[in-house]
Amino acid sequence: MPTHGHIDRQEYVMRAAFVSLWCNVVLFTFKGAAFLIVQSLAIATDFAITVVGLSVSLILYYSMKLANRPADIMHNYGYGKIEHVCEAIEGIVLIGIALAMIGQSAKSLMHPSHVTNPWLGLASSTLSFTLNFGGAYYILKMGKISGSPAVRAEGIHYMLEGFISSAIAAAFVISMMLVSAGKGNAALYVDPTVTILVSIAIAIPSFGIAKGAFFKLLDASIEEPSKMDVVVALAHNADLFCNFSDIRTRGAGHKKFIDLKLTLPAQLSFAAANKIARKVENDIMSAVPDSEVFIKMEACLRDCAVLKDGGACPFV
Repeated sequence: MPTHGHIDRQEYVMRAAFVSLWCNVVLFTFKGAAFLIVQSLAIATDFAITVVGLSVSLILYYSMKLANRPADIMHNYGYGKIEHVCEAIEGIVLIGIALAMIGQSAKSLMHPSHVTNPWLGLASSTLSFTLNFGGAYYILKMGKISGSPAVRAEGIHYMLEGFISSAIAAAFVISMMLVSAGKGNAALYVDPTVTILVSIAIAIPSFGIAKGAFFKLLDASIEEPSKMDVVVALAHNADLFCNFSDIRTRGAGHKKFIDLKLTLPAQLSFAAANKIARKVENDIMSAVPDSEVFIKMEACLRDCAVLKDGGACPFV
């Protein structure tokens, strides 16, 4: 993946947030009309998800502006964690909708009713999955380029909505075919059954999104590939320092923070030691995009095996 500057990444994030917002406005409009006309639990579930999606899109749009603010006296590490808050909110609300609709569908299975205007429901679902899959493709692409977890979560949400709308459209087709075949009683159970399946399909990935966001809010370390990139960058500079230790990492949105300790020869001047530390910092930041590196320098205690055996320090 090509490396993009901070301004470019911010632009990609805001593009994704803008597309998500306006797609959800369109989805809200025609799904709301279908919800008012079509008496269907599946349509009600689909509309409820879109209401959540629109709310999250609004939060995402303004949160991304806040997330890209530079660090200040109140937030020394910046505002990147608001992206994980967006993830958590989206996951929790979708789980709540899924559980509520499962309960409602269970009641409907005991007291089924006919779906009105199924053709309108089919048209709404068909338009919905077309827009959702198109939006998912674009938003996930922007999420990959920008490295934003909140944008990625929004893209997954759109893809999930696309599959849900596909399932609902298929349910309307099955229901109409059963009615045409003279099996109207069987058609009564299609809508609540599909709603339960759709709700389960919502709950499982939403739990994963919420769980992942909470772990990130607890200062989880950065992903393994980036950790390896840090080690490789240190290895490339191994002839400049005696040792490294105490590597600590954490993520905040698309930003990564890396702390470590470098042991340098005691004979070095402060200026020479600082030059080495800055070079190592810059190499790590080049290897790990969107990272900030903090290096603590300490002088060698001259207690290594080479010096104890009477050898000369290889770093001086």
